[in-house]
Amino acid sequence: MKVYSFIFTLCLFSIHLFANDNVTKNEIGNVLNTFHQAAADANQVLYFSLLDEQAIFLGTDGSERWNKNEFSAFVTPYFSKGQGWLYQPSQRNITIIPPSHSNEQLAFFDELLENNNYGQCRGSGVLRLTSSGWKILQYNLSIPVPNGIASEIVEQIQNYQQNSSSNN
Repeated sequence: MKVYSFIFTLCLFSIHLFANDNVTKNEIGNVLNTFHQAAADANQVLYFSLLDEQAIFLGTDGSERWNKNEFSAFVTPYFSKGQGWLYQPSQRNITIIPPSHSNEQLAFFDELLENNNYGQCRGSGVLRLTSSGWKILQYNLSIPVPNGIASEIVEQIQNYQQNSSSNN
């Protein structure tokens, strides 16, 4: 009888963990969806409220690595004119990291995005659970390159970089 009781308790515990994990993933998904919609609406206050104070944003260009203040300075000229950008998620994966010895709760994600100008893009990053909810700690926006054309694209990038450095 004790074995059955133990197995039953273990099953209930597993269901509880699974349910909590799904709730957390939904919360994180909502943060990311709100982040993308705030960008589309050029809502700078909401957009930056979703970033952690230590946030880093990596753009598609290799030179684009901004902390929260630098990224705000980059975004302000666009958002102040009502010019936003929409990246529509088409697929998303979220992984919850169990709390460490410091009790810090983290999650990482990757998502495929559709954008009118850039086509398919990928967003990936890390979120941290704070006293005011999940905040984006790092966001990395990239453009996936199909393997079949990667060598051509790499050659174009190398030529561009070589021409850019010789013009300076």
